[in-house]
Amino acid sequence: MTSLPRNVWLLTIAQSLMMAVSSMVVFAGGLIGTQLAPIDKLSTLPIACMVIGTACAVVPVTFIMKRLGRKRSFIYILIYSIFISLLAAYTVYLQTFYWFCASTFLFGVTNACVMQFRFAAMESVKPELIPNAASSVLLGGIAAAFIGPEAAVFGKDLFQTEFMGSFLLLGLLFATALIVLLGFKNPKIEFIEFEKAPRTMKVISKQPVFWVAILSAAVGYMIMSFIMTATPVSMHVMDGHSLSHTKWVIQSHIVAMYLPSIFAAWIVQKLGITKMMIYGLVAYLICLAIAYSGHHLGNYWVSLILLGIGWNFLFIGGTTLLPQSYLPNERFKVQAFNEFVVFGTQAIASLSAGWIVYAVGWEVMLLFTLPIIFIQLIVILKWSPSKTEALTSK
Repeated sequence: MTSLPRNVWLLTIAQSLMMAVSSMVVFAGGLIGTQLAPIDKLSTLPIACMVIGTACAVVPVTFIMKRLGRKRSFIYILIYSIFISLLAAYTVYLQTFYWFCASTFLFGVTNACVMQFRFAAMESVKPELIPNAASSVLLGGIAAAFIGPEAAVFGKDLFQTEFMGSFLLLGLLFATALIVLLGFKNPKIEFIEFEKAPRTMKVISKQPVFWVAILSAAVGYMIMSFIMTATPVSMHVMDGHSLSHTKWVIQSHIVAMYLPSIFAAWIVQKLGITKMMIYGLVAYLICLAIAYSGHHLGNYWVSLILLGIGWNFLFIGGTTLLPQSYLPNERFKVQAFNEFVVFGTQAIASLSAGWIVYAVGWEVMLLFTLPIIFIQLIVILKWSPSKTEALTSK
């Protein structure tokens, strides 16, 4: 990883700062929602709104980057994010639930920007270093796992209104990320000359590798978000575990999401992407079994760690596969479609998690994910990388 260019490390640092918004809203959003929501089943709506906002923003953000370039887009979106953090702090001060939900929705633009970091990193390296670049940027999530919740707890009592200070601290994190990305340089893409115009999405979507890549990332995000969103409510509100224990479980989960990235390139090389994604699904199955077996702190902790590992294997597998489905002059539209599917499904999962855990309970909620896991396993097993034609022959 030491051979990776400066761009990759700047993106890694910025990711650790900007992704704090996700870990902060996941940790604090449900707790704020529990205090402010008119009914219990809406307590996780602030988290769901952030995910919905991400799903709505991924396509516009992708095409903004195509028009303005990566660096200018990053800078403009960070300035925007600073203002939204101030808005979120103000809505918490006013104690208005739906306006707070609106502010977390607007953080979707921030998240959509962060999700482009892995593509910017992959564009900054040679093809053989793509897995290293993608996994290295995701390592920033390890720091974010601690920065977000710790900022939430530290800022919780800075002012008379709980958690108002948390979002003011988030604005400072965004300002720091802005300074870091001033040193970023737009990658120089070497385009191959083609006799024909870029292919249509209809043609691109006929490739099996296209759907395996997208569905692996989408299923990984859907199940992870579904269970993670409901965990603080199930742990703290329904089971009575302490706030510190709940924070520890969420932090451990987010670390587990990104720590395997250190070994991702080695795993891809030794096992191959197919086995890596299958092991991700196996991790999900073991996670469900442990979570289903009890409500003790250990059950939550171990299951959420496995949930994070499963997400990492599926998401990095899908991210690494996706460039095999498009040519350089097709990258933005394919990336936009991928992001919309991935975060659209995550939005549905987050939106339904709070309602379902209150309506049917933790155990039944977990069982809802089983059919999705087995369907994705069949999709991966039926796909054969040897059948994928070289892009240059298309």
